[in-house]
Amino acid sequence: MKILAIFLLAGTVLTTNLYGQDKKEGYFTSFDSTKIFYEVRGKGFPVILIHGFMNTGDDWKKIALYDQLTASGYMVITIDQRGNGKSDKPHTDQAYANDAEAKDIMGLIKFLGLKKYSFVGYSRGSIIGSRLLVLDKRVQKGVLGGMGADFTNPDWPRRISFYQALTNDSVPGFDGVRKRIAENGLDKTALAMQQKEQPSTSKEELARVKQKVLVICGDKDQDNGNGADLAKLIPKAVFVTVPGNHGSAWHSSEFTAEVLKFLKG
Repeated sequence: MKILAIFLLAGTVLTTNLYGQDKKEGYFTSFDSTKIFYEVRGKGFPVILIHGFMNTGDDWKKIALYDQLTASGYMVITIDQRGNGKSDKPHTDQAYANDAEAKDIMGLIKFLGLKKYSFVGYSRGSIIGSRLLVLDKRVQKGVLGGMGADFTNPDWPRRISFYQALTNDSVPGFDGVRKRIAENGLDKTALAMQQKEQPSTSKEELARVKQKVLVICGDKDQDNGNGADLAKLIPKAVFVTVPGNHGSAWHSSEFTAEVLKFLKG
């Protein structure tokens, strides 16, 4: 039976469990007054987990990596990116433009008083993570999961198709996406704005990245292009594959093992 000590500090809930691990959750007010929900667990070197499209920070808790990171002595930070989960969901395109999501993360890192951190992104979370590699010198290492080089194109057809499908129900081929949105009560307008203003990172910008990067994809995942092609664009990147497709690869034990090995190396 776990014994919890509970403290309330400025709207933040802080608990300490039987094993001495702190767990903190609350809201951070970002640069444009958007409220962003976050959770922190553990006391070690900070690693922020950046979720994908139509996900939340809680989705990381469904895979082994989350518990393995805390067990390995890391401070694990999860965030509901704006437009998702418990965070505010603005309905204007401007609210998602100009690297707003990356700025949320950078602001949270400052709010938490952290001088260095690493990140693990998956799918769309890797797109936001790539902006952190470009914009934030505090990033020590970055993991780009489930991502190829296609997002470097600002006119990426996949992004445009998703935006069109979320703003026009007659666009074919996206019935599964629309069903998931309806069944889970997701905010379709906010999701559409995320696709409309989704950032791209140019090949020239990636070529200037100085941090070590792990590009990791399922061996049956080509949803966002070829991961090996992305790794070739980043000077200190390595590319590995693990079993699975885009939806399953990050749940694999191999994914967890490769990420931990990279972060510890």
